[in-house]
Order: sequence, then structure tokens, then C-alpha cells
Amino acid sequence: MPVLVMKFGGTSVANPDRIRRAAKRVGVEVAKGYDVIVIVSAMSGKTNELVGWVNETSPLYDAREYDAVVSSGENVTAGLMALTLQEMDIPARSWQGWQVPVKTTSAHASARIEDIPPANIEAKFAEGMRVAVVAGFQGISPEGRITTLGRGGSDTTAVAFAAAFKAERCDIYTDVDGVYTTDPRISSKARKLDKIAFEEMLELASLGAKVLQTRSVELAMRYKVKLRVLSSFEEQSDDAGTLVCDEEEVMENRPVSGIAYSRDEAKMTLLSVADRPGIAAAIFGPLSEAGINVDMIIQNIAEDGRTDMTFSCPVDQVKRAEKAMENAKESGEINYHNLVADTDVAKVSAVGIGMRSQSGVAATMFKTLSDEGINIKVIATSEIKISVLIDRKYMELAVQALHDAFELEKQA
Repeated sequence: MPVLVMKFGGTSVANPDRIRRAAKRVGVEVAKGYDVIVIVSAMSGKTNELVGWVNETSPLYDAREYDAVVSSGENVTAGLMALTLQEMDIPARSWQGWQVPVKTTSAHASARIEDIPPANIEAKFAEGMRVAVVAGFQGISPEGRITTLGRGGSDTTAVAFAAAFKAERCDIYTDVDGVYTTDPRISSKARKLDKIAFEEMLELASLGAKVLQTRSVELAMRYKVKLRVLSSFEEQSDDAGTLVCDEEEVMENRPVSGIAYSRDEAKMTLLSVADRPGIAAAIFGPLSEAGINVDMIIQNIAEDGRTDMTFSCPVDQVKRAEKAMENAKESGEINYHNLVADTDVAKVSAVGIGMRSQSGVAATMFKTLSDEGINIKVIATSEIKISVLIDRKYMELAVQALHDAFELEKQA
């Protein structure tokens, strides 16, 4: 039988009633003739609670035991979902990551999936099981220890299963009914997209859109897994939600498909750095080793052998970045007069595959922000993205103005 993967997020399985609602959706797909692999997250709020308990018990915790604790939330949901399906007379059983097995690296709390052998689950499908309920977010290391994949890891689990089992589709059920042109909480004109290209979704996810985890989109693009984002709380039709697919399948051909934002950004500037070959490596090497996620980078024109270097990073990584730069200065790797951190900025981005073939996007974006009196601090571009750093107080105004300027409320 064809295989379908269905993933239910924390809000979709927050209590037994919601688990029953999700199970009914699974039953509909079983009735259509699918063998179904259900990936479940922990109940809403449960992972945060477990993380809190770990921190309270052992602030300098053993990462292996951290994973053993925080992965347990998904085990509870998987068992309850399997029991609910059995009550509906649907042959189902739960699977923990090690039972499948979901083979991962040894990087506890941020492991990466290396292999999912399908033999064990396929054997049970052959024996008459119709639904495999798999605990998301978890796997097993080469050393035989439980691992977790990082926040949002159940999305990655679902896509990886869809690739391993050559599933017809991977449906991600969440608390929103699809991917929107921007956050509906900021712009009432935000419009749900019927389809979006993998590359666009990857950019939106990495730039702050919370609908899908970035790694899950990377996997889907690599293995050509059709992803559909749906709401757990609305009646479904065959064309419900948003389909994330190949660029060739997207009919809309507009230069910009969406406006993303991230409010938790910081702008850091090294003032008067020695301008010499290798200076960039000397700065960004220590930042990389400290685990700093650097995004935008700007180097000013050199004068008298000195230059300024500006970069952005998440605001919660500022202290680590400052420490890394101080250590590099003390060791003589770099020399600078001062490090200035601006933690009151936000990043706003326009994303669209149409930018490749249509000009004028940057001009429209910059003029729109200018007309609103919004000053741009840093600009970064790629083939399908333009991002700017602005004062955080103007973030919502910028998102609304750009959404209007590119007429994203209208169908193409």
C-alpha cells in the first residue's frame, strides 16, 4: 500500500481530546488505503517543563541524561495515540526512536539523522499493522544512547521518514492552516499561499518564519519530499493547507512571495580593525568556534590601514560573541579599538524566487522603508532574498508597508 507520513505538533496533541481529533484524521487516510506513519511531538508545553526540571536538578547537566529526560514527552504522546487508534479498531502500535531505529550522530541535544532502515516497520505493515506511531525528535547514537534533534526536531523526523519510506506525501499538522505571505498577527492582509517553492520556504524558515524547522525543509528539498502544512483544527479538503514543492510546480510568478522578520537580532561592530589579509578569518573563526550564528556582514572602506567590521547575530549570543572577540584580541589574533553591540534591532526580509528574473525589488523595498522614515542599518542579499536590519520599534510598520508595497494580499 502507498505510505503517507502525518506529523502532529504539540498543540495538536495537547490533551486526550486533541489526540482523539488527530486520530480521526489518521483514520480518514487509513480508509483511503494508506499505510500511515504518524510522527508525534510532546504535548504542548511538556518539553519546556522537562527542560526546566533538568536545569533545576543539574545546571551543568550531562547532555546524555538531558536527552533521556526531554525525549520522554514524545514517548507518552506516541503511546496515547496508538491506544486511541486501537480504540477505533485501527491496527496501530507505538515506536520509540531506538526501536525503528532512527540512527543519529552522537551530538546530544542537536543530533542529525544518518539513517532510518525501513525493515522493522515494513515487516509490521506486512503483518497487518496499518499505523506506526513514531515518537518524533529522538533517535539513537552509535554508542546506543538516546539522542534528540533540537527544537522543532519532529518536523525533521517526519521528512526523514517520508524520504526513507518513499512516502507519497508528508503532512505537517500544526496550529496554523498553511504558510502565509507574512505573519497574520502583524498584517491583517496576510494571504495563505496554496504552494511555495522549497527554496522560498527554506529562506522564510531561516529568516524567522516559525511554520517549519529549517532542517526539515532542507531535507525535503534534498529528497524531493512533498510537504503539506495544514491546521489540526479545521475541516480539511484535498487542496487544504500549503504545499511546499519544486519550483516548477509553483504557478505564481511574482518577484516576492513573502515578508519574514526576526525581532531577536543584534548588530555588532568592531571599530578600527587592522585591515590586512586574513583579518576576516581571524574574526569569524573564533566566532564560529564559539557557536555564534553570524548572518549579515559588512566591511567598511579602509582608511589609514584600519577598517570597521559589522555583523549580525541572535541577541542571546551577544555575550558569547563579545567574549570570543575579547579572547581573540588578548591572544593577538586581532586588534580593534572597541566592540559596539546594538541589541535593539530587527531583521526584515523579502523572499521570492521571482527575484531571479525580475528587477526592481531592492528599489521598491528601499523606497518603501524610506517613505515610512525607517533607516536601514545593514543590508544583505542573496539570489532570492533581501534582508535589512532596522530599529526594532519599526519592525511591524516595515512588515506591513512592504506587504502592501509588493501587493502580496492579491493573487498573482
